[in-house]
Amino acid sequence: MGWLMFTRFQWQRVFHKQRLFFLPAAEMATDASWLSPAERDQLLMELKATGWVELEERDALYKELHFKTFNQAFGFMSRVALQAEKMNHHPEWFNVYNKVQITLTTHDCGGLSKKDIRLAKFIDKVALTM
Repeated sequence: MGWLMFTRFQWQRVFHKQRLFFLPAAEMATDASWLSPAERDQLLMELKATGWVELEERDALYKELHFKTFNQAFGFMSRVALQAEKMNHHPEWFNVYNKVQITLTTHDCGGLSKKDIRLAKFIDKVALTM
């Protein structure tokens, strides 16, 4: 039965970082789909200017933020958590005292998506207010 379900999808070949992936074409049209090369170049350039970096080992964005106190760091994380819940898109993060490390990727598509870009921009906006 699983094999029959596999054959019902139209598959799209996606190349990223010298790897070939096959994803259902329906996934490619959602907000959780991979970014086109043109979108990716434009949007990542904007985010890199604010301190985000692409990880070498996986298709993800990373940023480390430092705050004056633990309370500021936790307040920042709380604001991001509320937005992440609204978006149904949750960051991978780590916090020690005043430091917050954030990794963004979309597990549904196995890499960066528009959801990651939107959340990264929100994170930058919140960080500026702290």
